[in-house]
Amino acid sequence: MADCLVSLPAVILLMGVSGSGKSTIGAALSKQLGWPYADADEFHPPANVAKMSTGQPLTDDDRWPWLNAIAAHIDRVRAEGRNAIVSCSALKRVYRDILIGAREDVRLVLLDGTKEEIFARMSARKDHFMPLSLLDSQFATLERPGADERPVVVSVDGTPEEIASRIEAGLRQDVSIS
Repeated sequence: MADCLVSLPAVILLMGVSGSGKSTIGAALSKQLGWPYADADEFHPPANVAKMSTGQPLTDDDRWPWLNAIAAHIDRVRAEGRNAIVSCSALKRVYRDILIGAREDVRLVLLDGTKEEIFARMSARKDHFMPLSLLDSQFATLERPGADERPVVVSVDGTPEEIASRIEAGLRQDVSIS
């Protein structure tokens, strides 16, 4: 099947486990496209941040208000006719259903890497509330997006600028880029 060129979506949702580069790639993609970037961490209530800071994984009950706040942000952006990039781990399909659902103009991008790659990235981070001890739970929770979610899957190998360029190319061509 030939790749077809498509226009960019209204909102790009960057997903992946903690340490996959969502914030870094979100900032690089924001610079490249000239679109505002919102990090899902900004939408966490203080209780969630405190819980994760002590090494406790969040429960779904902890996540629902957070996911609904992100979805509301996405809806505001769309209603105002703007574009945006939003990052969120979105590890489970049910979470992505809240964030994307039937919103055809929101596209999912999975930042994909091995546990070893992600561990190395997380080990190099400073001043982040997510401890290395929660990485196993992130990978255990990750439900890779199905084809029906139309994800663009992009390897985390490369510079942030290279990854951002691969994301844009994948969105424009509607294909996955390794």
